Amino acid sequence: MKAAPIGMMLVVLLSQGVANAADCIDAKSAKAGFVLEMPGIRSEFRPAAGGMVSVANTYQSESPQTQFLFGGLVEVFRDSDTGRLAMIPFSDLRKLFPLKTGAKSTIEFVELSANKQPKSTKTLSLVVKGKETFSLGDCKYNVLAVKETFKNGAGETLDTFTALYSPDLQAALARRYDEGTSAETVNGYTTIKPLAN
Repeated sequence: MKAAPIGMMLVVLLSQGVANAADCIDAKSAKAGFVLEMPGIRSEFRPAAGGMVSVANTYQSESPQTQFLFGGLVEVFRDSDTGRLAMIPFSDLRKLFPLKTGAKSTIEFVELSANKQPKSTKTLSLVVKGKETFSLGDCKYNVLAVKETFKNGAGETLDTFTALYSPDLQAALARRYDEGTSAETVNGYTTIKPLAN
């Protein structure tokens, strides 16, 4: 007699699991856009022409910001109340994708803004270190660990982190700082949902 209630319970649990999996954004549904959130930040991702991804960021304590990221990874334009900034690469960004484990690339670029003349070029080095899994709520994504290092014209490091990049979503789901040290931190999104029409 106990087999029937246990069987019903399994059916309910399995149905909930399928429903939760159906709510996860995949490569196909990502083409309609999606929202990533973490405390204090909401980011709306929309595919755009030419391999670009438009990201509209809303912050709890700052003015909104719009970015355009090539392949969802390499920033080429940023606009906010504090100003506009274009990062003009001197190489073809299309040759970077699809990313593969072990791939290394260096992109030389110049930053342009209306209020500040560029004094030198900068570089962005990308090293695809490996594959990992990253969770957003109940959704799990295969990501590439991509070390990004920004340097100024004198070769001094301006910033370095490892982006946990989902090729399916064309989005960096998290950034890992001070990797391999006792100060290592991960700053990442915690939820994903479809973009409301």
